[in-house]
Amino acid sequence: MNKFKTFTALMLLLAIGFAGCGKSEAERHRLSKKEKARLDSLDRAALKIAVMPTMDCLPIFLACDDSIFQQQGVDVHLRRYTAQMDCDTAIERKRVEGAVTDLIRAHHIEKRGTALTYPISTNLYWQFITNKRSRISELKQLSDKMVAMTRYSATDYLATLAIDSGKPKYDAYKVQINDLNIRLRMLLNNEMDAMLLPEPQATKARLEQHVKLFDSRDKNLQLGVVAFRKKILSEPRRKDQVAKFIKAYNIAVDSINSRGVQHYARIITKYTGADAETISNLPKLKYEHAMEPRRRDLAVAQK
Repeated sequence: MNKFKTFTALMLLLAIGFAGCGKSEAERHRLSKKEKARLDSLDRAALKIAVMPTMDCLPIFLACDDSIFQQQGVDVHLRRYTAQMDCDTAIERKRVEGAVTDLIRAHHIEKRGTALTYPISTNLYWQFITNKRSRISELKQLSDKMVAMTRYSATDYLATLAIDSGKPKYDAYKVQINDLNIRLRMLLNNEMDAMLLPEPQATKARLEQHVKLFDSRDKNLQLGVVAFRKKILSEPRRKDQVAKFIKAYNIAVDSINSRGVQHYARIITKYTGADAETISNLPKLKYEHAMEPRRRDLAVAQK
């Protein structure tokens, strides 16, 4: 009899326990849906920016991680991509309000129907790097070689400049490799003869003894920008967000120029994946306050 009572009591406790678990799980599910709706609402209200794992984005990374955006009263959500074309798709499909890009890509987006504005010109530059195993020491040796780039972009334009200026005896082939990390890996794995790389990827390639043949800065080109959909500036709230974004961006620029990029090694690693050796070997990079692109750079893009 005692055993029967004990068994009954245990079964009752288990039943209560299961009922409690079921209720708690349902409650958690309801809370999860509610929380998801709240987060979605916050995301829609935030200023969303598409970024790449490149050093031109460092002021944005810093302003985000050091709460500079928050201090200026703007909620900024970053959308991180490794292919510039994905950034472009995000801004064209209105998933983001702004994107870090280059003027040639931006002009291509505008031709497809999305009006843009460029309040910030960045320090983005590219180096033309050749594979050490390809033994290319001059641009004229690009005959029958493969050059990785992204179509309708500054890398496409610069690849053409390199090939045309070298005047190789036979054709060089531009190969579309959109993902920046894959492009670098192909060089490090000796699967590509040459490519255009920004920082910190260019420094990584040089550390592995791959050869730099030219730098876009030598061509007096400043093609990097932060672009915003022009239409959002007709909305007072979005216009205010962009103004506060620019103010925070300038504060971050001052901090980087004062302390140097290596001071922000943790942030660089977090957003670009660069290792300590690459970061310690980065060239001295100077960042400018937000300003519109030069006319000559806009003219290059419009060609």
